[in-house]
Amino acid sequence: MGVPYRFGGDAPATGFDCSGLVQYVFDAHHVDLPRTVGEQYGRGIRISIQDVRAGDLVFFSTTGPGPTHVGIALGKGEFIHAPATNGVVRIEHYDTPYWHDRLIGARRMF
Repeated sequence: MGVPYRFGGDAPATGFDCSGLVQYVFDAHHVDLPRTVGEQYGRGIRISIQDVRAGDLVFFSTTGPGPTHVGIALGKGEFIHAPATNGVVRIEHYDTPYWHDRLIGARRMF
C-alpha cells in the first residue's frame, strides 16, 4: 500500500505499474505470470464478475480498447492496484462508476 506508481515498475523499492504489482504479488506466492496486462489477461480461467473472489484478477479497459489495466480482487467488490501516474498502490471498489464502466473481465489463476 502506498508504493508510488511507476511505468514499467515491478518492485516496492522503485514503484509499480499495475501488471508489475500483480506479477510481484503472484511471484511471492510462487505463481508464474507474464509481465504485461494483455499477457496476464490471456492466462487463467475466465470467470464472471459475480464469481470473483480474493486472489482473482480483474481487468479494465482504461486507455484504449481491450485490457489495459489489472488489479487483484480482495473480495466484497474491492481490488488492489497501482493506478496511473502520480498515484500510489491502493484499494478501491470495482463497482464505483469509473471502474464499473471500464471492467471487461476477470480471471482465476489458481
